[in-house]
Amino acid sequence: MTLRPVMVNIKALDPSAVGRFWAEALGWSAYSPGATTYVGPAGGLVWPDPVFVGIDVVPVPEPGTSAKNRVHLDLATTSATHQAELVARLKALGATPADVGQGEAPWTVLADPEGNEFCVLEPREVYQDTGPIAAVVVDCADPRAMARFWDEAIDWTLHEVSDDRTVLRSSKGTGPYLRFLRTPDAKSVPDRVHLDLLPYPGDDRAAEATRLRTLGATDLDLGQGDVPWTCLTDPEGHEFCVLSPS
Repeated sequence: MTLRPVMVNIKALDPSAVGRFWAEALGWSAYSPGATTYVGPAGGLVWPDPVFVGIDVVPVPEPGTSAKNRVHLDLATTSATHQAELVARLKALGATPADVGQGEAPWTVLADPEGNEFCVLEPREVYQDTGPIAAVVVDCADPRAMARFWDEAIDWTLHEVSDDRTVLRSSKGTGPYLRFLRTPDAKSVPDRVHLDLLPYPGDDRAAEATRLRTLGATDLDLGQGDVPWTCLTDPEGHEFCVLSPS
């Protein structure tokens, strides 16, 4: 039994608009098979995508707070020119500059139309084969503790563990990285961005949720009621969902 990250879940007042932004930002397509807007590679809806982690934008009635999200996306670029052009294009699509205390940095921090921060990275060799999303980045207090939990929770390969960061990636060597970075800020509000995990065919969501609880996950009640997914938090309180294989 194991799980794989398949989506970054983003809460939004207007999921169609936020979904369109991210589709344009990534050069992907927005699909609306139901109440949510799914963003994935162009060419028709394939879910789960065999390579990439998609984005699922879900409707919520409440706006975000001024608190920085503890989960964000890093976007890859191939050259300084590409980085500058992408930043300009994203601003034209509705992104705004964001200050998260980055100071003078070689990357550019922006926020999507509803204020969710993300970074447009300078070209880095490690991210040249990831596709448009270089990494899903999670702020944390203890990267080593995150390594212990997430290395067991999902089937991705652990690439790096230190006091400052933990890095995982699909064992296939494709798609984005998952990076846990040590930060001094404590979690104060529920995040508007989280990971969705999916069991493999033949595995059971309830059994996977039980396995995660033995690793240190905790049940999360958001008033979701009877739904085909299980809401949990990792040992530092980061929200995530385990979806049904069907």
